[in-house]
Amino acid sequence: MNKHAKLVLEDGTVFEGYAFGAEKSVSGELVFNTAMTGYPESLTDPSYKGQLLVSTYPLIGNYGVPFQSENQQMLEFYESNRIQVSALIISEYSFQFNHWNAEMSLDDWMKTSDVPGIYGIDTRHLTQILREKGSMLGKIIINNEEVDFYNPNEDNLVAQVSIETKQVYGNGSNRILLIDCGVKNNIIRHLLSRDTTVIRVPWDYDYANEVYDGLFISNGPGDPQQCKLTIQHLSESFRKEQPIFGICLGHQLMALAQGAQTYKLKYGHRSHNQPVLKVDTQSAYITSQNHGYAVDDTTLQSDWKPLFINLNDHTNEGLKHVSKPFFSTQFHPEASGGPTDTEFLFDEFLAAIKQYKAQ
Repeated sequence: MNKHAKLVLEDGTVFEGYAFGAEKSVSGELVFNTAMTGYPESLTDPSYKGQLLVSTYPLIGNYGVPFQSENQQMLEFYESNRIQVSALIISEYSFQFNHWNAEMSLDDWMKTSDVPGIYGIDTRHLTQILREKGSMLGKIIINNEEVDFYNPNEDNLVAQVSIETKQVYGNGSNRILLIDCGVKNNIIRHLLSRDTTVIRVPWDYDYANEVYDGLFISNGPGDPQQCKLTIQHLSESFRKEQPIFGICLGHQLMALAQGAQTYKLKYGHRSHNQPVLKVDTQSAYITSQNHGYAVDDTTLQSDWKPLFINLNDHTNEGLKHVSKPFFSTQFHPEASGGPTDTEFLFDEFLAAIKQYKAQ
């Protein structure tokens, strides 16, 4: 028998539904994602830490959860080694699943991961509320177990998802120092496919004495201003000449490190089809995005300029230094599963590294 559950918004709105996954109450920030597929990737994306994820696509669970070998250093079909969202909110749950690579149902995966879900929700109406009023706090109540509202952005979420000790991947000729603020696995895969050795270090790691050819700052959850040590280390790196590439939260941290400001978006960008324009060109790209904060490009220092802008709301989507090989994107060029329009940015990063090494 399906257990009744309810979703309570901080404005007092209540949605009635049914529980699946772990049977426990939970609270967090309520956000929506417009992707049609890819729930294993979305649920394991560290950028969703502390959030109650609403899927606007109505049917979820129909292809189950992929099989994984326990011997893999990085899980092939996931963006991290565990579910990162606090809960999943959907319209219709598929109790039957069918896929050649399915290992278990979404329900079983969420149970073993101790993550609750609720279905039977009018997610279209819920999304309309979030678009009108903005991202808000919410809680899922199961078995009448009350919980308080919780704002995850008041905590340092990056510290919760970053690794604790240095890890090394690959044996390529180009040494990439990766600052892990909640990195997605597919970023590491893209770097490794380009003749690199990736040295992955914690978010607050002092890398002043590390030997590397290029610096990469990853995506991650929450308010970028919580990462004060990362910002401090980055500002010191700007005095050097090694190429730097930042994605998503990494983009925001680069902005803060050079003296610009960030702000919270009304409801964020979380979809697979966000159009961006490369500044001073007629080149537009379709991108995947997952962030709740943005860079105020009116606060940029004189030696930095916008690289991309969002064609929907004209928010900043990237930065570049006017003379040094430093650049960043708010969107995800490594998106799995797509779109792949901007994968070439990894090639540009490696080209900058090779040019730096040739000097």
